[in-house]
Amino acid sequence: SMDLAVDDPGGPGLPVVCLPMFSTTRATTAAAFSSAFAGAGLREIYLDLPGHGDSPGAGHADSQTILGTVCSWMESHFDGPALLAGASYGAYLAAGIARQRPMLARGLLLVCPGVRVRPAERDLPEDEPPAAAADWLAAAPAELRAHLDLALGHRSAAVLATVLEALDAGGPGDEHYQDRLSAGPGYALPDEDTDFSFGGPVTVITGRHDRVVGYADQFRSMGAYPRGTYTVVDAAGHYLPFEQPDLLRALTQDWVHRCYT
Repeated sequence: SMDLAVDDPGGPGLPVVCLPMFSTTRATTAAAFSSAFAGAGLREIYLDLPGHGDSPGAGHADSQTILGTVCSWMESHFDGPALLAGASYGAYLAAGIARQRPMLARGLLLVCPGVRVRPAERDLPEDEPPAAAADWLAAAPAELRAHLDLALGHRSAAVLATVLEALDAGGPGDEHYQDRLSAGPGYALPDEDTDFSFGGPVTVITGRHDRVVGYADQFRSMGAYPRGTYTVVDAAGHYLPFEQPDLLRALTQDWVHRCYT
C-alpha cells in the first residue's frame, strides 16, 4: 500500500482513523477532533490523504483510488476493524468505506459529511444565515471570503480566526492533484447512490447553516444506519468543529461510549 503521512501515537486504545476535509491536512483534522476525543482513551490516528499535506499524489486522482488506498493502509496496520471519523470529504470517504468494506469499520463519526459530491445535486438551506457584525470576515484572505460566507453559521471574528488557523495548519499538498480530483468525473464514488446498511454505532452531526453540504441529504442517509444518531446544530455551518466545539465533544463522547458497548 502507498505510504500515507500519518500521526499515530500507537498504544492500546481502540484506533480511530480520522479523515480530513478536502484540501486540508492531518494537522487541520487534529485541530478539529482532538479536543472532542480528549479523555476518551482512543488511539487517535490522523492521515494525510493522497495529494494532501505530506502524502504524495500518486496514481489516479479519483475518490475510489483514495478510498482503496485508505483501506489498504488500514488492513496493513490493524488486525480488526477500526473506528472511522471524518469531516466533509473525509466523512464522505468514511461512509464509503463502511458501504464497500464494512469489515474494516467498527463505527462512524461523520461531521458535516458530504453525501452527494456534485454541487448541483446537493440539497442546501436557502434561508439567510444568522446575523453577524458587518466586518466579521475582514481578516479572511480575499480568495476565501465567498466560501467562508457560505460555510460558516457561527459568524464571528473569533470563530473565523480559529478556522483560518486550522486551514493553514500543515503543508499545501499537491494542488494540481487536488484540482484534478475535484474537477474530474471520479470525484464521486461510483456507488455513491447505492443503498446499504451498516450496523455499527454511527453519529452524524450537521450544521443548520451549512450552505456547502447542507443537512437534509444527511438526514435522508440515516436509513443506512440502524444504530445512528443524527443531530443538526443551530449557529453552525460547514466548520462545525470550530464553530461549536463543546457540542461536538459531547456528541463525540456519546459515540465513543456506544462504540465500546
